[in-house]
Amino acid sequence: MSSSSADNDSGAEDGTINGDAKSGGSNTPTREQVTNGTQQAGRRILELLEEERDDAPTPEPSGNGINPYKKIPQIDGISEDESSVVLPRRPESPVDSIPDDSPSVQGSVLSSPGSSVLPSVASRPGLDSPTPSFRPFDRRFQSRLSSSTLTLPRASSPFLRSHSRQGSIFSQIGPDPGDIDTPSPPWEVVRWTKLKKLNGQAFSEVGKRNFGTPTCIQVSASIVIGTSKGIILVFDYHQNLKSIIGPGTKAVESGAVTSIAISADHLIVAGGHANGSIFTWETAKVARPFLHIPSLEPAQMVNRSADGHCPDVAIRHLGFLGTRHTALISADDRGMAFSHLATRGMGVVGRAVRTTRILGRYPNDTATTAKARKPSTVLDFAPLPLGNAERGTDTLGLTAMLTPYLLVIVSTTPVAQTQHKAARPKEVAAHSTMSGCLAWFPAVRLKVKDPATNSDISKVKLVYCWSNVLTVLDVEETASGDKDKAPSLSFKPRSRWKAEEAIVAVQWLSRSVLTVLTITQRLIILEDGSMRMTEAFDLVHKHIYHQDLFSKQLHNLVEQLDEEDPSMHGVVADAFYMSFKAYKSRVFLLGFNDVSIGTLSNWADRLIALMEDGDYISAIQLATSYYTGDADKLTIGLPEDTDLRHSMVQDKLVEIMTASLKFAFGQRRKQPSVDTDDAHLKHLIEACFEACLSIGDIEFLFDVAYEWYEDGNSEGVFLETLESHVLDKQITVVPPTVVKVMVTHYVTKGLESRLEEIICHMETATLDIDEVTTLCKQHNLYDALIYIWTQALNDYVTPLIDLLSLLIPLVQHSEYFPSGNVMENPIFGVNALKMFPFMSYTFSGRLYPTGETLEEEVALNAKAEMYWFIFSGKTITWPKGNGKPFLTNPSQAQEPSFPYLRMILKFDAPSFLSALNEAFEDSFLNDTPERAVNGGSIRDLSEERVWGRSVNRQYIITILLDVMNSNEFASEDTIYLDMFIARNLPKFPQYLLLSGTDRNKVLAGLCNYPGEDLAEDAQLSVEYLLSVYHPPDLVSLLPLFHKAGFYRVLKSIYKADKQYDKLIQTYFDDPDNQEGVFECIRDCLKPHSKLTKRQIKDVHMVIGLHAYELAHLNAIQAAQTIDLYAPSLHQKFLDSLPDDLELQYIYLRTILEPLAKESEDLKTSSASGFTERYVQLMCKFSPSHVADYVELVQASDIRLDKVLPYMEESGVVDAAVILMSREGQIREAMDRLIRHLSKLEAALDGLLGGSVEDMQSMHAGEAAEDLLEALQKYTNVGIWLCQGQAKAAPSLRTASSPTWNKSSSKSDLLPEETLWLDLIDITVQITRKLSASLSDLEATPKIGIDHAKLVPQLRTLVQRSFTALLVSTSTPSPSGTKLSFLRILRAFLTRASISSPNLSDIRAVLSSIFSAYAYEESILSLANRLLDKDLFVNVQSAADLRQRGWRPRGSTCEGCGRRVWGPGVSGDVFGKWEERQTLELKRRKEKQSELAGGHPERGKGRAHARNLSKTSITEVVKGKGRGTATGGTAGTEDEEGQHTDGQVDSMESQELGPLVILACRHIYHESCLEAMQVEDIGGDGREFRCPIDG
Repeated sequence: MSSSSADNDSGAEDGTINGDAKSGGSNTPTREQVTNGTQQAGRRILELLEEERDDAPTPEPSGNGINPYKKIPQIDGISEDESSVVLPRRPESPVDSIPDDSPSVQGSVLSSPGSSVLPSVASRPGLDSPTPSFRPFDRRFQSRLSSSTLTLPRASSPFLRSHSRQGSIFSQIGPDPGDIDTPSPPWEVVRWTKLKKLNGQAFSEVGKRNFGTPTCIQVSASIVIGTSKGIILVFDYHQNLKSIIGPGTKAVESGAVTSIAISADHLIVAGGHANGSIFTWETAKVARPFLHIPSLEPAQMVNRSADGHCPDVAIRHLGFLGTRHTALISADDRGMAFSHLATRGMGVVGRAVRTTRILGRYPNDTATTAKARKPSTVLDFAPLPLGNAERGTDTLGLTAMLTPYLLVIVSTTPVAQTQHKAARPKEVAAHSTMSGCLAWFPAVRLKVKDPATNSDISKVKLVYCWSNVLTVLDVEETASGDKDKAPSLSFKPRSRWKAEEAIVAVQWLSRSVLTVLTITQRLIILEDGSMRMTEAFDLVHKHIYHQDLFSKQLHNLVEQLDEEDPSMHGVVADAFYMSFKAYKSRVFLLGFNDVSIGTLSNWADRLIALMEDGDYISAIQLATSYYTGDADKLTIGLPEDTDLRHSMVQDKLVEIMTASLKFAFGQRRKQPSVDTDDAHLKHLIEACFEACLSIGDIEFLFDVAYEWYEDGNSEGVFLETLESHVLDKQITVVPPTVVKVMVTHYVTKGLESRLEEIICHMETATLDIDEVTTLCKQHNLYDALIYIWTQALNDYVTPLIDLLSLLIPLVQHSEYFPSGNVMENPIFGVNALKMFPFMSYTFSGRLYPTGETLEEEVALNAKAEMYWFIFSGKTITWPKGNGKPFLTNPSQAQEPSFPYLRMILKFDAPSFLSALNEAFEDSFLNDTPERAVNGGSIRDLSEERVWGRSVNRQYIITILLDVMNSNEFASEDTIYLDMFIARNLPKFPQYLLLSGTDRNKVLAGLCNYPGEDLAEDAQLSVEYLLSVYHPPDLVSLLPLFHKAGFYRVLKSIYKADKQYDKLIQTYFDDPDNQEGVFECIRDCLKPHSKLTKRQIKDVHMVIGLHAYELAHLNAIQAAQTIDLYAPSLHQKFLDSLPDDLELQYIYLRTILEPLAKESEDLKTSSASGFTERYVQLMCKFSPSHVADYVELVQASDIRLDKVLPYMEESGVVDAAVILMSREGQIREAMDRLIRHLSKLEAALDGLLGGSVEDMQSMHAGEAAEDLLEALQKYTNVGIWLCQGQAKAAPSLRTASSPTWNKSSSKSDLLPEETLWLDLIDITVQITRKLSASLSDLEATPKIGIDHAKLVPQLRTLVQRSFTALLVSTSTPSPSGTKLSFLRILRAFLTRASISSPNLSDIRAVLSSIFSAYAYEESILSLANRLLDKDLFVNVQSAADLRQRGWRPRGSTCEGCGRRVWGPGVSGDVFGKWEERQTLELKRRKEKQSELAGGHPERGKGRAHARNLSKTSITEVVKGKGRGTATGGTAGTEDEEGQHTDGQVDSMESQELGPLVILACRHIYHESCLEAMQVEDIGGDGREFRCPIDG
């Protein structure tokens, strides 16, 4: 930024551009229907807002804010089609006297959807009602008002629904990622103004012809534009062309203007040109340049003695330093930057310019390192402008430069010095778009001290961007002690923000607001402090001027893209910095065809736009958000200080509301028939309520807004909006006049329950008690009536009398309701029922109906008065002094004792006892010394309060027992008293005392419950009572418990008395928990249960009697339990299930095959006797498992004759074969298997020969596949049988025929061979017959039969049999007897020739078998040849390596220095070698002769081991030499050493023995090496290391 700080921090421009300062935004006129008064009010608001907008101060930095528009306080909307007067209904029950966790049983009437039936009243003759069936002691009374705070849904503003934001706004990064679409405001976020006059001069055809095309722009007190013809145009803010700079001078010969700078005092303009020249001009004297800084000449580049820009390199960046006209700084296209300082002189001739290089290298400079120099440029560049506060940085000439790799900040005065360097952030993604930009903001004076630094001067800030990462850098200066010494600077990155795309330009709109331009020409408004994006929108339609300035210079970074180098970029962005400038909170855009100015709309602009658009409601909502600070304060020009912001907005908000009301009702008078008017008025008053609550001006609602709605006959809209705020307790004080109108309105509409809620949330001190109570009685608003009496007057007796008065007709006239249900009358079904939650709340110290806790003293007095009223036993005169007693039955001369208690019990005994149940839990009824009648704080209390405080639980129980006697109350009522006593006696044993007679009566009463729906409650009550009471004659009560079905009670009694047989019997009698009998049996019969033998016998007897029930209840659990604890009862259980075979099977499976046991433990000794029965049942229910099972059981547990018929019946032949083979009946097993295979073959043959119709009906394809699978399965069984027989053959053969080997001829077969023969014969016959059938089938295909699939499966029968036979005949048997494949095959062919004289019948079968074997043979022979070849190659390679040997480095021993080989070696080396070769040849011949002498061929066997003495070859040893031999004589790739095999060994001297050569190619005499070796393993496996190389 080149502007001064005062300019930057100002909120508005003093001058106007063609008078269009307010031209942004919509100019939609206000509605014509507005009355004159309304128009004047609207104009007044607009004038005030415009005045506020023009005078808006610069906002101070804020903390986290909220988007100014999207976070307008919204109200939950009701449905659009909902009437403005029909609001959502709440539960209408004024009582809601149902428990939280128990269902209601009473009929739902009117406003009590959950109230229960009344057994006391309903039990009278002539009234139809079901048996009472709710649990009064498991519930807590709740008022519908106290259960939850009910809030009306709020309607959202139509403005928020009618506008939709453009898709580009907030579609990228926003402060709230969850927001997808935000409504579009009617204002323009940035109000754009096109400079038509300026554009006409600079962008017209004539202008372009005369001046050239605009190429860059700079803004200060003037708008300065550079052109392609080297001319600079200066415009003022009235768009007048003030100066044309350059024509007739060298400037127009220097190429296009590529950069512009304006001095701090706006008097000097500088221009950089395409050829590297810089000209400065006085705006008042443009005939000749003020200063000319040319580029270096080509000759100067060779022998450079001065600094300067290279020739024909464009000046891309230019700026003035401080306030000086002769100090400039510039940067060019090649990445070089210079500072220029001109001396003072007389005119242009007398000035000399000193140029200093501050960044970059000349192209002909030699590199200082071998590393190639990366291409570079200056992406952006800016000197620090001056602020309105004097700082030490003003004299340093700070300049920031951004290259593709570094941010560099240098000080140019007094000498060029680097102050700060920063590398590109790591957050920049590799291979992203390369772009860079930066902007300074100077230090300025603050109106309010910065709370962080406590300074009234802000810090210098620099914002810079690489790619999509934006960073804000704070510059802190520390003054030095020496005045002449510059301050020390520290640079601290403070904030970082990441955009979704590359940033190409950035500017400061104000000290706290940034504007960012992205590569897709999206403009983003960003708050500095919070780094929140507050606005975003597209500028593509502005056609911003941009150029590709850097890709040519940086092409190596793109064209030579290295995926491994993260510094590389995928593309270089175009430059936008010369077209995007900010000055005095305005944005200046240079487009291809025009220049535009944009002003960010402030809060007043936005309100004006809404008012002009006619959307008063949204204007109120938006102004409210400004007041509360929910909007973005900084970007809309509001101060951060709360008090200052409130003072600015509050008056405007009140005036907007006033004008809106006038406008709305003015429209209503002119158009009374508009249907949507009420909805509009509703939205308007909702906005007014929110606004008034925010500013704390409730009086405006009732003094101004209510009068408008009352005059317009729309007070209902106002009242229903008021309702939600009253229920939210935002408004608790309502004027009496409004309350009166409210009562009339809600009663008229039948919304009495909602009216009660409203009244119960108001402050009673402001109500007219007489008027409101009269209205409440008139309209049966008893909730509100109770609330007013108790809250306003602390009177808890009068509301109860009012409610009891409703019951007088019931007491006076027993036939008052001759037919129908009493509770259908709202008097009894709704209003009278409210007495019970009222009593419950009061007894527990809560305020009815809101549920708020009463103060301690108030609660004590309330409880005392209510207990006194109900339990004093006399007629009460209330209020005292009027002399009129409250009579329950005025027609009778005398009142009964406890008249009010009797009346309540006669009406609804369960509900009253439920209320008392809650009251008993309160400590008020404890007998404490503080509640003594005499002395203490109660001596000043009234009589009723003193008496009431003396009531305790014992007194209440005594009175209830006396009043609720069986003569006056039916069992439907007394049962609840019995429950009440039974449940409270265990809770408060220290406070309650009951005689044994009374307790027995309670138990008897609970056993005689009137309806089945009360059985569970009655049993639970008995359990409660028996937990603290143990009747002496408990045995006499057992029949009652049995009759009542109290099985839980009986179980606990029998268990305590150790009557286990009766305990188990009770489980069988209990229909609800029969499953528990298994756990009971386990507990009784477990080893440590300590039962006597007699008790165990009794338990067994009961179990046996109920064996049938146990088995049917859960056969698995029954079997597991009995097997563990009473295995002797197994037979009894099986006998109890004579006709249920499946249950028998499940039972036996559980005990014989338990899941949790291993297969070895399949059966216990006690259950082994049932194995045969289990196998018989398994044949029926799980035949596939029989074979697996019989293999695991012992042979002694199964008798073949017992199970074989069942196996044959179910077709489990495999299991039969297993059992027969185990019994030694091998021949019979094979015969049985062959018969079964024949059956399967006949079945399949019959299936294949059937008709098409039969095949369709029986799914022939699936049946054929199943039969083939069965054939394969039983063929495998036959193979198993034959193989098993071969293993057991010797013993069997010896036992059956000891002389068999002697008497048998060679042609006879062994018994096991006979088995194989039979198996092969049957499989071949099956294959032959079925192949013929399949051949016929192929000729005439049948439906569902897949011939191609069945034929290969069929052939596998024979193939599998022959393969198994070959394996058996080729493998030695354990007995040593070898089966002969040829004998079996010969016998098979002989038998086949007898049964089939023509062998062609089986030719196809045999050919397929032999072809398969031939194929297998060829595969094996091929594999053998491949293995032989690989083995030969490997052996040959090993032999070659062994013969090569290693070549030593020298010819002398490294140990002793004697020559060991080569010329001059002592000894007959060659002779020794020939002798060795002769001996080796002789040894080979002897070996060959041995092999040819009858021994089996061994192939390439290993040669005889040599004599590994010291005169022979040594073993492989390891060395650590580094050298490796090459060539044909030696070679190795590792460091292992090896003794020579021939060549070196032949050269050994007779005296010194063998030689050793190591991998490092050093050679030693073995004796020398042994003498030098540190470690010697010894023997032939010794290991050597080279003493030289280690």
